[in-house]
Amino acid sequence: MLNLCSRAARGAARLERGLASVVELPQLKDHPVANEPVLEYRAGSAERAALAAELQATAAVCEDVPLVIGDECVREGAPRLQPVPHHHATKIAKYYYASEKTIQRAICVATEAQVRWDRTPLPERVAIWERAVGLMAGEWRQKLNAATMLGQSKTAVQAEIDSAAELIDFFRFNVFFLKENAKYQPISENAQVTRNSMRFRGIDGFIAAISPFNFTAIGGNLAYTPALMGNGVVWKPSDTAVLSNWRIFNIMREAGLPPGVVNFVPADGPTFGRAITASPHLAGVNFTGSVPTFNWIWGAVAKNLDKYRNYPRLIGECGGKNYHFIHPTADVQSVIKGSIRSAFEYCGQKCSALSRMYVPKSLYEEIKAGLLSERDKLKVGDVSDFKTFMGAVIDDKAYDRITGYIKNAKKNPKNKILGGGEFDNSKGYFVQPTIIETTDPHDKLMTEEIFGPVLTIYPYEDADVLNALALVGSSTRFALTGAVFARDQDFLKLALEELKYTAGNFYINDKSTGSVVGQQPFGGGRMSGTNDKAGGPSYVLRWTSPQAIKETFVPLTDVDYPYMRD
Repeated sequence: MLNLCSRAARGAARLERGLASVVELPQLKDHPVANEPVLEYRAGSAERAALAAELQATAAVCEDVPLVIGDECVREGAPRLQPVPHHHATKIAKYYYASEKTIQRAICVATEAQVRWDRTPLPERVAIWERAVGLMAGEWRQKLNAATMLGQSKTAVQAEIDSAAELIDFFRFNVFFLKENAKYQPISENAQVTRNSMRFRGIDGFIAAISPFNFTAIGGNLAYTPALMGNGVVWKPSDTAVLSNWRIFNIMREAGLPPGVVNFVPADGPTFGRAITASPHLAGVNFTGSVPTFNWIWGAVAKNLDKYRNYPRLIGECGGKNYHFIHPTADVQSVIKGSIRSAFEYCGQKCSALSRMYVPKSLYEEIKAGLLSERDKLKVGDVSDFKTFMGAVIDDKAYDRITGYIKNAKKNPKNKILGGGEFDNSKGYFVQPTIIETTDPHDKLMTEEIFGPVLTIYPYEDADVLNALALVGSSTRFALTGAVFARDQDFLKLALEELKYTAGNFYINDKSTGSVVGQQPFGGGRMSGTNDKAGGPSYVLRWTSPQAIKETFVPLTDVDYPYMRD
């Protein structure tokens, strides 16, 4: 009653000043925004001790992870197990696949919840996200990191960058960008006569979020950014990231997100795809994964267009064939150190990971020697050991795919294994960091996405630098990330233009990995995806259906126009 009375009082005040507006614009308080600090995990530090304890606790339990639809936990069919990639005999999660009928029920729950949730004022939604950030940065931080390290075989620093800092940044910055975007209001030339305003709405229906294994933070962003903007979500996490994604789901429940807004639905991929694309309520797909899968989704949506209430938003990030192009004037040590990190951190399983290098012959021997020297120092093994640089690849399918490329390279006379090339899956899915030299810039090692710790180098003649530069964009259909190393400013200016469409994230004298939310919004074009720039100000707008509103406070008294009476 007090709330109704206060609204009536505000309305009366507007009538007194001749502005009887019924539109209440959200009052969102500004707060300073900054990236979450990345903890260092030095010996003797509190965070290292806390993480070690949480790793031990997480590894000791195979956690039961149900489907969650609304406020109901569902366990159907035979349970499935999430193994530890670097010790696949150890299982850390037991989960279940949703049947097509269960997926359809989740769609109904999300669609119904969207209507209620979209009426929740923005300040209330923002408060939930801010509470979640506090939980992620505090008591849940090492639970997120441990689940990511064990379930996805990330080292301590790679988990901290991902499941702590980047996840927090996505939640923090998306709220910030929402606030900044909400500040825009259309022009009202005479607000005493008419007032124009804009409000954000969710998209009626549901959003399907399909997230990958390689970044816990991406799972949180794909599922919860549409939710922030007033949407209902059906979230299919990756089988190989179930536990870490389950942690995010529970954080959001603890932060106060109402049941049904986001529904946790592990499922068989084709079954999930058929169910979501057949629903007339499909409002969008937020996807990170392979090109063939995204192409299938796009085709299925096209076939069903006449069924839908909306044209579904299709947002996809599909990986890359990322490059370092080295000019004869490059700083050699920067090239060596940056290339090792970019190619082999997290086993090359980053969408942005370096996969191909173009190196001038004048620097080739020095760069090759440096790469091999650094490669030989890398420790591959159990990520619970803080000296480990690289763990195992994610599962048996990835192991077979990656080692297939290495086996083919060994048979091809155009290719030469310079370092690595060994692999062993007896205990974990281990592939040694591998460096290959090729004489063929169109070999599949230089054109196809491998998504593993395999770096291929093509040496080019110094005098042929422009032709070599042209190969970057012409030899593959991907265009996600790339880097140019040079001290020649004229060449850098030339490369900036010539390589304009070869990468959505372009680096000058820096490695092709390591984008930071709010600093380098991420995404690529061509077959790398729809380039919607997660981590930037436009991303939240992809998940809203804005409504422009015009209010008139003075009655219209004429039909004709003054000049007609002259």
